[in-house]
Amino acid sequence: MILDGAQEPDLRSVDAASATILAYTCRSPDKLTENEDTVAVIPYGPAAAVLVVADGAGGLPAGKRASLTAVQTLAAALASSLAETALLRTAILNGIEAANEAVIALGNGSATTMTVITVEGLLVRSYQVGDSEALLVGQKGKIKLQTAVHSPTGFAVEAGFLDQRAALHHEERHLVSNFLGSVDMRIDVGAAAELRPRDTIVVASDGLTDNLHLDEIVELVRKGPMPAVMDAAIAKAARRMAERRPGKPSKPDDLSLILFRKPYRLRS
Repeated sequence: MILDGAQEPDLRSVDAASATILAYTCRSPDKLTENEDTVAVIPYGPAAAVLVVADGAGGLPAGKRASLTAVQTLAAALASSLAETALLRTAILNGIEAANEAVIALGNGSATTMTVITVEGLLVRSYQVGDSEALLVGQKGKIKLQTAVHSPTGFAVEAGFLDQRAALHHEERHLVSNFLGSVDMRIDVGAAAELRPRDTIVVASDGLTDNLHLDEIVELVRKGPMPAVMDAAIAKAARRMAERRPGKPSKPDDLSLILFRKPYRLRS
């Protein structure tokens, strides 16, 4: 399932990896041009799923074409790898490399971020290119997995020189140093994390993460039924985009969000 939400908001659910997954995307409320985000949920056999958010680089030509090309190329590569019974990790790495080559081949200077989360049985792993983000959040609010943002502020947070809240308001927050569409593209592969009962996976573009503080996202997603969580996250991000208030982030942008939570009785 691939959502491009080019003009209209798109919300769908899909069953994969023994779970129901919600995916949403919509364009920024302050623009008439198309949504540059592309979202995908790709089953990989009966027990695994691949969650993808790609954000076409704003200000560069054909950002939407870049994100959609990257996701379609990754999906096709995964289908080929599944037919060849390749390991999921190998399939993802090869697929992202193929997606990078496909965006470069567009020849128009476009670029896109790509954040990928794989769920294989009870194991979760991240593959990161750029500044879209992913989290694995426990029911009590513990963050068990968090991708690093490829930007000057992201690296400062990772090194301990800047906290998450300060980074969200930093003037260099929106500078991104790693894209598909570049010969220098690199893939950060995260350590595997284990899913526990009521854990929630969040994969989002910066339409969410530039408008809500990390603790706000965690509090929203850690409990309650997923449809209600999705509705609340979309509504809160939309309110922040629409109004500027002291101490609160506000940046109108395309918004994409995937939520994944396995049933209470987990099975590998």
